[in-house]
Amino acid sequence: MSIRLPQSRGALVGAAVAAAVVLLIAYRLLSSSLAADPPMGRPPVPVSVVTVEQKDVPQLAAGIGTVQSLHNVILRPQVSGIVTEVLFEEGQHVKRGQLLARIDDRTILANLRQAEAEKARNEAQLKAAELDKSRYDNLLAEEAISRQTVEQQVALVEQLEAAIRANEATIAAQQVQLSFTKITSPVNGRVGLRRVDPGNLVQVGDADGLVAVTQVDPISVIFTLPQELLGRLQGLTHGDSFAHVGAFDRDGGVLLAEGKLTTIDNQVDASTGTIRLRAEFTNTQDKLWPGQFVTVRLQTGVSGNALVVPTRSVRQGLEGPFVFRVREQKAEVVPVQVGYSNDEISVITAGLAKGDSVVTDGHSRLTPNATVKLVAGASPTALVSDAQRSRLRGSAGR
Repeated sequence: MSIRLPQSRGALVGAAVAAAVVLLIAYRLLSSSLAADPPMGRPPVPVSVVTVEQKDVPQLAAGIGTVQSLHNVILRPQVSGIVTEVLFEEGQHVKRGQLLARIDDRTILANLRQAEAEKARNEAQLKAAELDKSRYDNLLAEEAISRQTVEQQVALVEQLEAAIRANEATIAAQQVQLSFTKITSPVNGRVGLRRVDPGNLVQVGDADGLVAVTQVDPISVIFTLPQELLGRLQGLTHGDSFAHVGAFDRDGGVLLAEGKLTTIDNQVDASTGTIRLRAEFTNTQDKLWPGQFVTVRLQTGVSGNALVVPTRSVRQGLEGPFVFRVREQKAEVVPVQVGYSNDEISVITAGLAKGDSVVTDGHSRLTPNATVKLVAGASPTALVSDAQRSRLRGSAGR
């Protein structure tokens, strides 16, 4: 008996052959389509660019400082007594020599009057002794009196003269004590919170004192900078000109006052590697307050006709700083040398030319020779503040 293949198996073989033919045709059609229309490359990278500009750039060094008064005096009593008058208001601006308070002076006045009376008594006795000495001299010439009597009278005159000098010293001391009963301001400044009221008994050597007077105009700021800047800082205090200093609020955004560098400390702090400096400011509007923390920016020099780019455009590589320069929609890596840099701008001394376009944003996706799509960016001109420009003009004038 003969065996026959099932009809279903033959149908499966025919279907497989047909499917293979269809796949072959589809592959050839797809290959021809890809050859006629190749796939697109990587899309352009969106970046922000700015143009390299040439300008005079003030070189600034920044640090944190503390406002300090040039004179801060605590007025303490130098005589004991009852406070009879307080002649100031808390927070009042006072002048040097202005009367602020009085202490009861009656005891000192009585002692002064007593010393003056003692002097007057001794002066009267001296006058009588001098007259007697004159008479004794005449008698001695006639040998009508002994020389011993004349010598005793001379000694009496000298004794009375010494007593009068002692009286004068006592009077001067009492006058000094009397002056201590009038509390005056030793400086121009602002008084703080008063620590006594009329009727209080004050003693010599009271720790709290009567009141503190603080000079607020002019005022100073003590700040620190790294020791690496010492060479540049030393040149700022030589000559007749002074380096300009700006005092800003703690965030560094609001200019509070402009002044000048006056002093560099005589040693570097070995524990921190910094050096302390003092700058002096006019403070007519009381924007600087003793004890206040401020951000200080010191102009250490000027880079003339410098090539300027935003600091964020300068990248750090294994071989040093570089930028991405854009030419014909392509980004190329350009090594640069940075002469001066701060948080906002960098001065390029080599590697770029005026008018070059450099990338400021979009670095994360950039590769050498990548195609870029330009997005509007900020000009380096806007990064130099008006305050810096004004200081720069002042430096050029000097």
